[in-house]
Amino acid sequence: MAKRTIGAAIAGLALAAVTATGAQAHEPKQTIMPEDAEARAFQEAVGYSDAVIHGDVVILSGVVAVPQAGDEGMEPSFVRVFDQIGRTLERAGIGWDDVIEVETFHTDLAGQINAFADVKNRYIKAPFPAWTAIGISALYEPAGLVEVKITARRADQ
Repeated sequence: MAKRTIGAAIAGLALAAVTATGAQAHEPKQTIMPEDAEARAFQEAVGYSDAVIHGDVVILSGVVAVPQAGDEGMEPSFVRVFDQIGRTLERAGIGWDDVIEVETFHTDLAGQINAFADVKNRYIKAPFPAWTAIGISALYEPAGLVEVKITARRADQ
C-alpha cells in the first residue's frame, strides 16, 4: 500500500509539473529592447533582445565590459556593465534580489576575477545566486574584457 501511495504521489507531482510547463509554454514571450535607437537598430539587425521574459523567468542577453578612454583599470568597465544590467532588470520589473544565476565569460580570468568580484558584490548581495565564471579566448566585441549574462525570476508570477 505504501508503494502505491508514494507512486501515486509521484505521478501526481509529475502531472502537475507537465501541466504547469504546458501552460507556460503557450504563454507568449515578451522581449525588452534597448531604448536607444542606435542600439535597438543594431540588435534588430543581429537578431537579439536585451532580455526575454517567459512566465516567471527573465533571461538577459550578455553585456560586455569594454574599456573607454579615460578609464583607470577595469573597474569602470565593470561598473558600466552592472549599471546597464540594473536598468534592464528594472525595465523587466525586477531587481538584483531576483537574480538566480550569473554567468561570466572572462578574457583573462585570473587577472580579472578579483576586481570583477569586488564590483559584482556591490550589486549582488546574499543570499547569492549561482555563479559560473569561465575563461575564454575572445568575445564578440574584440576590446571586451568580460561578458555578463543574468537569469532572474519574477516572484510575482
